[in-house]
Formats: sequence, C-alpha cells, structure tokens
Amino acid sequence: MGSGNRQKLDNPVMEWVDSRLPVFTMMQKEYGVFPTPKNFNYFWNFGAIAMVMLITMIVTGIALAMHYTAHADYAFDSVERIMRDVNGGWLLRYLHANGASFFFIAVYIHIFRGMYYGSYKQPRELLWMLGVLIFLLMMATAFMGYVLPWGQMSFWGATVITNLFSAIPMVGDSIVTLLWGGFSVDNPTLNRFYALHYLLPFVIVGVVFLHVWALHVTGSNNPLGIEPKGPQDTLPFHPYYTMKDTFGLLAFLIVYAAFTFFMPNALGHPDNYIPADPLVTPAHIVPEWYFLPFYAILRAVTFDIGIPFTDIVLIPAKLGGVLAMFGSIAILFVFPFLDKHPVRSSRFRPWYRPALLLFVVTVLVLGVCGGKPAEGFWVPLSQLGTVYYFAFFLVLIPFFNKKEPVLELPPSINDAVLKKNEKAA
Repeated sequence: MGSGNRQKLDNPVMEWVDSRLPVFTMMQKEYGVFPTPKNFNYFWNFGAIAMVMLITMIVTGIALAMHYTAHADYAFDSVERIMRDVNGGWLLRYLHANGASFFFIAVYIHIFRGMYYGSYKQPRELLWMLGVLIFLLMMATAFMGYVLPWGQMSFWGATVITNLFSAIPMVGDSIVTLLWGGFSVDNPTLNRFYALHYLLPFVIVGVVFLHVWALHVTGSNNPLGIEPKGPQDTLPFHPYYTMKDTFGLLAFLIVYAAFTFFMPNALGHPDNYIPADPLVTPAHIVPEWYFLPFYAILRAVTFDIGIPFTDIVLIPAKLGGVLAMFGSIAILFVFPFLDKHPVRSSRFRPWYRPALLLFVVTVLVLGVCGGKPAEGFWVPLSQLGTVYYFAFFLVLIPFFNKKEPVLELPPSINDAVLKKNEKAA
C-alpha cells in the first residue's frame, strides 16, 4: 500500500508505524468505514461473540496448560489441584469448561442465522464452507478437551468415540491404534489428545482469518437477502455495529458469567468427577450436550443394510451409524450447492421457513434422544429425527428449488428500512 492510499494519522507513534506497516489504515478500512447493510438485526452479533469466545478459550486454555499434567496417573489429580490450590484456578477451569458450551451456543445460533437468511448462497459459498470447517475443528478440539480431565466420562467417551473408526473397512483398526498410541485408551492417548487440543485452536484462528477475509471480499448478507444497491443501503461498521455488537456481547457475557459463578457444573456430567476406571463402565455413556444430536444420529442406525432376500450385508449397522453421523456434518459443506432457489432470505420463502424451523426442532429433539439410553421410545424417535434431518437437505430443498413460490421482495434495503420506520411511527 503506497503512501498516497492512506491518510496521515494525528498520533506520531501510530503514524510512524502506519507509514511503514499500514495496520491502522487496514483496520480503519476493514472495521471502521467498511460499508455494512443498514438493516442488521441482533442475529448478526453472534459472529463477533463467537470470536470473543474463541479468544477466551485460548487464553484460559494456555493458563490451564501451565498447571495440567498430561499423564494417566496424574491428570485427574492435576485438575483437582488447579481447582483447589492454584490461585484463581477454579475460575480458569470453570471459564474454560463453560466457555466451550457458550462457544457452541454462539456458533449454533450463527449457523442458524446463515441458514435462515440464506448467507450460504452465491457468492458466499466458500464463506459458508469455511464456517462449517471451523465447526468441524471445534468439535474435534472439544472432544479432545473433554478427555483431558480423565474422569469416568472422559475415559469412556474417548473409548466409545475412537472405537467408531474401527467400523471403517480395512483401515479402521489401524486408525484406532494410531489414535490410541497402543491397544487401549491409555497414557499415549491422553498425550496425543493433549497435544492436539492445544494445537487445534490456533488452526481454528487461521481458518477464522480466512472466514473473515472471505466475508470482507463478498460483503455481508442481511435479513432481506438482497445486495446493497448503493451508499444509501449501507452504514460504516464503526460506530454503528461496533456499538450493537458490544451491547449483544455484554448481554451474552452476563449469561456466561451467571453459569460460571452460580451453576458451573450444570452443563457437565457428574460422572466426570469420578477418576477414570477402565474396569467400571458407567451405566450410560454420553458426550457433552453439544454433540448429542450427532450422537443420536449415530445410534439411530440399528440395522444392517444389505441386498434384499439374501444374507449379503453391504453396510453393517455400526458402519451405517458412523456414515450417518459424519454425513450429517458433511452435508452442511454441500448445502450451498443443493439449495439453488433464487431467493436468499426465508422471509420471502413461505415453504422453506417452516421446513427450516421444523429442522431446528428436529435437531433439539435429537439432542434429547442422544442424552437418553438407546432403548424403548427413544430409538424410533431418533430414527424419525434422522430421516427428517437428511430429508430436509436431500428431498425438501430440491423440491423447493423447483416448486416453491416467493413473496414480493422490496426494491432495496433503504426502502424496506424507511417503510418499517413509517409503520413503527
């Protein structure tokens, strides 16, 4: 960037730095005067909230790593020592443990907003796909982090989830041995997971950088799903949306602090306060709540898939469950290419909107099913939920592409905002 492309700064130190490395000019361009649609609602806060939660997780995680011992004999005791003996250790641990849940809450709302308002559609397909990659990396990081306290649910959760890879034909057993570092979940497994849990958040930061870069290339979507047609449709990001994001962030942090200080174990499992014991299997092994919908999909496949009227099995039940679980995330990657409907926002799509809201209800029901034993009423309910989960993407979306009518779109963002203000007045 040449000196002719930047304005001189009043502060001499900032000007000296900026003339040699124009970071302040870049920040002003990307986060100051960056043109942003003027009709954002509070759903647009959750991208910034998720970024703050990521930073919180990294900072508290680094502090915890200074006191944690990644050894099967000492891991559980080192966590107890952090809670009891390290100055502020209880706060660091509860901020980190509850921060994971609130990070996922922010990201799930962020994903819902993208699906509701069509933020995955052309030209933002890569932006969406990078977001799904962040979600996948978060899941891997959270799973490995859940193993580190080395309680009963940590140990048995690691045993169950890593064993899933054994269902993959030919290479499955080798993958499991590689993950374990031996022939059972033990000290090498804990060391591997500790190293990866420390590394992956920095990989997430790198993908978040690409995600934000892609956003600033294509520009933000908005609740109407129509592109800005001129400066009358936009506002500078600062001060309008920095203030709105700050307000939303503070409200979110108040709830986060309430859980951290007043009910820090509400989102965890009590069995994880029992040291890991390979000889005692818990009555009901469950992952953290944010994995439960996918866990329900995994357990919903209770039957082998084969050639009818023969004994030939093509896909065993275990492999079918694994494929369904990973497929439920993989399908999010291709969602922009499945939905070819010309209208973005569900505000103007009378069929897509109730189908999406039913999809959200289905995911919540699957979450409940995932937390229950795989028996009785919960098995057919999770199977029904799994069918709708995939039918939404593979049946309803292609049908909507061809048949769904649309409501009348406003001519511009500015006209819609003025009309809304007139109606309010």
